[in-house]
Amino acid sequence: MNLMFVFSLMNVEQESWLKSSVLYIAGLLVGTLDTVLDSTSKVAPYRILHHTPDSQVYWSIACGVTKEEIVQHWDWLQQNIMRTLSVFDSSEDITSFVQGKIRGLIAEEGKTSLVLEDDPEKFREALLRFEKWFELPPEEKLVTYYSCSYWKGKVPCQGWLYLSTNFLCFYSYLLGAEVKLVISWDEIWRLEKTTNVILTESIHVLAHGEDHYFSMLLHLNETFVIMEQLADYSIKRLFDKEAFKGEPALSDPLQITKRGLEAHAKSAQFRTFFRLPKEENLLEVHESFLWVPFSHFNTLGKICLSENYLCFASQDGSQCHIIIPMREVKWICEKKKELINNTDCFLYLNLCVGQLKEKMKEQSWNIHFSEYGRGTSMFFTRKTRDLIVRGVPEALRGELWMLFSGAVNDMATHPGYYTELVEQSLGTSTLATDEIERDLHRSLPEHPAFQSDTGISALRRVLTAYAYRNPKIGYCQAMNILTSVLLLYAKEEEAFWLLVAVCERMLPDYFNRRIIGALVDQAVFEDLIRENLPQLVEHMTDLSFFSSVSLSWFLTLFISVLPIESAVNVVDCFFYDGIKAILQLGLAVLDYNMEALISCHDDAEAVTILNKFFDSVTNKDSPLPPTVQQASVGNNDKASHLNVDISELIREAYEKYGNIRLEEVESSRKRNKLCVIQTLEDTTKQNVVSDLKFNASHLDELYNLFKRQHFRSCYWTMQSPALLHHDPSLAYLEQYQLGFQQFSVLFTLLEPWTFCATKSTLSLWVFRLIDENQDGLINFKEFYTLYYGSFTNKLKFLFKLHLPPGDFHIKLAGRGKVDLQAYLKQWQNEILKKEETIKDLPRINQTQFIQFSKTLYNIFHGDPEEESLYRAVAHVTSLLLRMEEVGRRLQEPSSPPDFAKLASPSAAEESSTEEASSTPESSDTSSSHNIQDTGPDIPEVQWSFSFEQVLASLLNEPAIVSFFERPVDIQTKLGQAKVAQLKLKANK
Repeated sequence: MNLMFVFSLMNVEQESWLKSSVLYIAGLLVGTLDTVLDSTSKVAPYRILHHTPDSQVYWSIACGVTKEEIVQHWDWLQQNIMRTLSVFDSSEDITSFVQGKIRGLIAEEGKTSLVLEDDPEKFREALLRFEKWFELPPEEKLVTYYSCSYWKGKVPCQGWLYLSTNFLCFYSYLLGAEVKLVISWDEIWRLEKTTNVILTESIHVLAHGEDHYFSMLLHLNETFVIMEQLADYSIKRLFDKEAFKGEPALSDPLQITKRGLEAHAKSAQFRTFFRLPKEENLLEVHESFLWVPFSHFNTLGKICLSENYLCFASQDGSQCHIIIPMREVKWICEKKKELINNTDCFLYLNLCVGQLKEKMKEQSWNIHFSEYGRGTSMFFTRKTRDLIVRGVPEALRGELWMLFSGAVNDMATHPGYYTELVEQSLGTSTLATDEIERDLHRSLPEHPAFQSDTGISALRRVLTAYAYRNPKIGYCQAMNILTSVLLLYAKEEEAFWLLVAVCERMLPDYFNRRIIGALVDQAVFEDLIRENLPQLVEHMTDLSFFSSVSLSWFLTLFISVLPIESAVNVVDCFFYDGIKAILQLGLAVLDYNMEALISCHDDAEAVTILNKFFDSVTNKDSPLPPTVQQASVGNNDKASHLNVDISELIREAYEKYGNIRLEEVESSRKRNKLCVIQTLEDTTKQNVVSDLKFNASHLDELYNLFKRQHFRSCYWTMQSPALLHHDPSLAYLEQYQLGFQQFSVLFTLLEPWTFCATKSTLSLWVFRLIDENQDGLINFKEFYTLYYGSFTNKLKFLFKLHLPPGDFHIKLAGRGKVDLQAYLKQWQNEILKKEETIKDLPRINQTQFIQFSKTLYNIFHGDPEEESLYRAVAHVTSLLLRMEEVGRRLQEPSSPPDFAKLASPSAAEESSTEEASSTPESSDTSSSHNIQDTGPDIPEVQWSFSFEQVLASLLNEPAIVSFFERPVDIQTKLGQAKVAQLKLKANK
């Protein structure tokens, strides 16, 4: 026969010790080679091979870990393949048929994986390995994979790096030693490319305090970029659920591909470079020549096309670039002749004191416009930057700021939008509008433009309209100062769109309660200080001082520290070069004061040095009247220092640090963002942990489990309750939330007692109890109370489980509908309210008491002292019922029914068969959990017990007290839960 099936390894029991040893070593070698050379799994003891006569090639048909498994494959082959082979005449036809059949089966199995990569067959094989090795839920999407070495200590392990939507995974099998690594992207603190003596070039990953190094990557840069994107994507999706609204390739976690990530990165780079609206996506890129009329030659570069813009950048990006909106293609020649009139600007000029330099600057720009064009289709060249460094004329600032920032495009594509926002936000009263009113008169109070109602009203309208447009940001301090300066040089609607460009594009994540963007750029600034000012680093090893000092520099673009007539020159550079201009100027400021900073003895002295320096910065070319300049500088001894011209300072910043590339800044931003977010979260967690009476290490592990469970609920869908109700303004511990389904899974892993057959019902009751604000979600603060408490607290918790939720909850409206002021007031009241005592608890009625007794029996099920515990519960229930009977006889003589049977273990062990509904909302919260299993013998006369009665009775039973005071081995539970958590299927 032309088919040959071979069992590659035989049963060990049938061979001698020597032969089995040889086979074992051979198996290890084969397994190692299989892993290194892209095998579908680690070494399998049994294989079925196909061999064609006169050929040296063997085809692997099937493999199995056990003899039973390989026999099943053999039986399938006999039933589905062997009978068909008789119709073929040649061995070549048989080989083709077998190969085609096996490949077809593989293709059919891989259909559900939505694989759309360059080499589908290899990718399907990699996907099968990924699923088998790491046992993640089937919904987890593999994005790409690479061969590499993972350094465990000083020993490299050759294997495979798998990058999926939510995890970084590595697998290696070398000479019997298996190495398996699974890291969630949201757990990574640092991700960077490194080089050292041992590793010439590698990728460094820091997670949970452990360093991981990956090297020997054939495409290291490509690998790093994908890892960087996935880490950034993971954080954005969890902390900003609206981040990918306009990104179909990233909006659904199950559809993310390597190609989609690459397209998203290119579009982001395209928008950042050309300052285009966030809706624009890069469609095509073509290499081309552009005829440059002012130089009379063709320059090589690339044409970049989006739906609404045609852009060109020269090869190095700095020689020239141009942006052509499609809406202006037909009449751009006429547009070049237009002059923009800024007569509505709130700019007060003393025309009698106009300076010759200002007129010369205006003339230089007019010449530039005549050569390079004016408006949206102007050529951006090195000469443009040179003019920016010298300072923009007062009359042209509004026009050029709109052009350089890209705000001109936003305003052109949204006609009437600002007017609608002003009308809609008029008269609204929110936390943001209250803060705006408070800060209106603090915005450049010395400037004439804001000493009248005209300027104040314009400032109010712009800030309120933006808060209405973007409630996620609303209003933050520093926005008023920035907007005031914008209104000095731009019309009201233009100032609004400039604010949009700054807050949503140029300084992302700056203006929110956590100011993550500013903190990230401070970290970038520290990196640049280490790289460019080593002398300062040697003297001040702790650079956190510069982070605290520079925060206002970044938030207000130096407006808060420089005199206004000097600060506007910085804003000129910012709108042209973005954050790069602020970083360069920061380095120049430190460099200028190097000697003084090195000689200072403490931080306070360093702050004084910098403050004196900023007050001495002037603008010799400013046409502002002397009264404004004096008010800005102030009348104190600081003004007596040697003056520094802002134009010279900016020119020096560009000459010394102009080589900083925007691409490097963006990469550094991504790298530092991971560390900043993790540090903020860790600090918040530590602050909360210090207030809780719980073992710190155990609480930390419990927190990590809760956080991971929250992420699991967000990993595979954008419609999870936790994402839909996400509020980024909250502290991290309150942002992480679980719906009932996810809570039930975690509760099963960590439950403090064995709840027998009523787990689903009790998990619903527990969820209702700890969901204090009744929003269908619980945060970590609500969750941790499950695992702490004395005997009395534990018993009180069980007692409250059997009360209707309405008896101990103050209900709030659904999240997203809550009035913030009312919420904050209630939160303050809750802080001040006294601790709940046992006397505050309502009485438990007969139905609830019977279920309470059953719960106790279920808790004790399987305990070594189960029998004595059952007797103790029976004794307590009988005692309580007799007490109730005696009390009732004293008040109303009658013959009470026989309740003794309710106290027996056999009755109590009949657990409720009613299953809890899948969501808390679908259950009847007005009843005591719908327990209707007490039978027809329940009398019409109602009786009840207080918690004090129940507690006193149970305290008389040593077995029960001992059980509840027995320390729970929470460390073991946490360890087991950590291992089991990722293996749970996503639909559980």
